[in-house]
Amino acid sequence: MGTSTDTPVAPTGLRGLPRNVWVVTAASFLTDISSEMILHLLPLFLANVLGVRTSVIGLIEGVAETSSSLLKIFSGWLSDRLGDRKWLTVAGYSLSTLAKPFLVVANTWGAVLAVRFADRVGKGIRTAPRDALVADSIDEKRRGLAFGLHRAGDTAGALIGLLIALGVVYALQGADLTLQRPTFQTLVLISIAPAVLAVLVLAAAAKNVPVTSQRERPRLSLAGFDPRFKRFLIVMVLFTLGNSSDAFLVLRAQSLGLSVAGVMGVLALFNLVYALISTPAGALSDRIGRRKLIVGGWLAYAVIYLGFGLAGAAWQIWALFALYGIYYGLAEGAGKALVADVVAPAQRGTAYGVYNAAIGLAAFPASLIAGLLWQGVGGWAGFGPSAPFLFGAGMALLAVVLLMLWLPGDGRMQRPG
Repeated sequence: MGTSTDTPVAPTGLRGLPRNVWVVTAASFLTDISSEMILHLLPLFLANVLGVRTSVIGLIEGVAETSSSLLKIFSGWLSDRLGDRKWLTVAGYSLSTLAKPFLVVANTWGAVLAVRFADRVGKGIRTAPRDALVADSIDEKRRGLAFGLHRAGDTAGALIGLLIALGVVYALQGADLTLQRPTFQTLVLISIAPAVLAVLVLAAAAKNVPVTSQRERPRLSLAGFDPRFKRFLIVMVLFTLGNSSDAFLVLRAQSLGLSVAGVMGVLALFNLVYALISTPAGALSDRIGRRKLIVGGWLAYAVIYLGFGLAGAAWQIWALFALYGIYYGLAEGAGKALVADVVAPAQRGTAYGVYNAAIGLAAFPASLIAGLLWQGVGGWAGFGPSAPFLFGAGMALLAVVLLMLWLPGDGRMQRPG
């Protein structure tokens, strides 16, 4: 019997992606337009407008990022238990959106901390259910394309948000070196519109997909893991202790004489380079191994942070931010991929929970240490603006040495038998 010609052929390429993928991508695109307009101006608002020391800025950033990282571990499991991806995702986006307007009236660093905390809690709630909604909506053969589209939308939103911020800053205060309160308040008000639109798009257009499997409750234990995973975890924590919030890169750029508009410009350049590098770097890790890519990325990080510590002119910041985009593209995804290489498939869920928890917990002291090194606390004035970057470079080099000693080989780690 011949093959029937009446069998419909599923569309391929972007045209064949289901609605949920496009809706989630649109929501992330709009949310990143909103968040990137104000996220990188927050440290300047704290320092220039509220007169806050870097130790407090480090505290705020550490609390925010640690909260987000830890919540991501449990939100995916919770979406399994509830049998609902969509509305948990909507709730996370909604919380972040509701928090933003309070920045207009924030007059103390405590108020900024509360807003930043609520925003990151929203991100922690939504990230895992959102990714699961995309994964559940697409067949395995096209999953890479779906997540690639989502990543592209996310990055495009970040670029547009930064460019909008650049335009508003330049229009309202030209090439001023310090951020003014009215400029920040204007950007916060503008940012509310795309954030609200993202929630509405997701709530109205996304569809729940039946949850067919239940993951185990996250267990944050190292029992039963391959020694290579434990050693890699130690190395990753050491590296993270020197990898403080990017808020300090923004403050460093300003300390070298870069205007607020210039800061927005270098951040846009960073995102552009990061977006261009990520996909080919991921393919390269499949060919040459994860470890080589991580070592290369961390060595680049050490050189870049050394550059931030020793830089003496504003023009050097442009080159350093471009190189920073290369580091992100090289190392960010390779570390997560290596985790899958060194643990058994049945342990991966727990492994990623432990991995994300360790990085999340290390993010708090990382930013706090950076702030203390820069401006100290109380009567101690700290070591100056170069100190956190020299510390970060040193921790990166230590992590490289330990990674090469403790995880020898070509980087193609064989899964435990």
